[in-house]
Amino acid sequence: MARNKKKEAEGLLSHPIIFRVTGREYKRLEDIQKKSDCHSIGEVIRRALTGRQIKLFHKDASLDGVVEELAGVREELRAIGVNINQITRHFNASPGGAKRVFLAHQALAQYQLVGQKVNLLLSLISQLARKW
Repeated sequence: MARNKKKEAEGLLSHPIIFRVTGREYKRLEDIQKKSDCHSIGEVIRRALTGRQIKLFHKDASLDGVVEELAGVREELRAIGVNINQITRHFNASPGGAKRVFLAHQALAQYQLVGQKVNLLLSLISQLARKW
């Protein structure tokens, strides 16, 4: 997707500047560009020249396992919620008392699963708190 055209001539990047850098300097600029919010090496250089901030992003690989576990727990909680909604729908649609008791016991079992998952979430959150 092309960038939006500037209407005022002041904001246009119309003067190309070509200069050479060593392989080491190029690698450093490339690394900064990959870790930052800049889309090109030219943008890194322009921000450095104008004194604008370059935001560098850092990925903490030690949190990968915890994040994967959190994602898994989220999916399990979503599935349990779907089960509870289905049980509730059947409960409200059934006229008989025996079936309602059976469905209430099923809902209770699902709510107990939610309690277990919440305990797991609390332990994962405490692990994250220790790392921070």
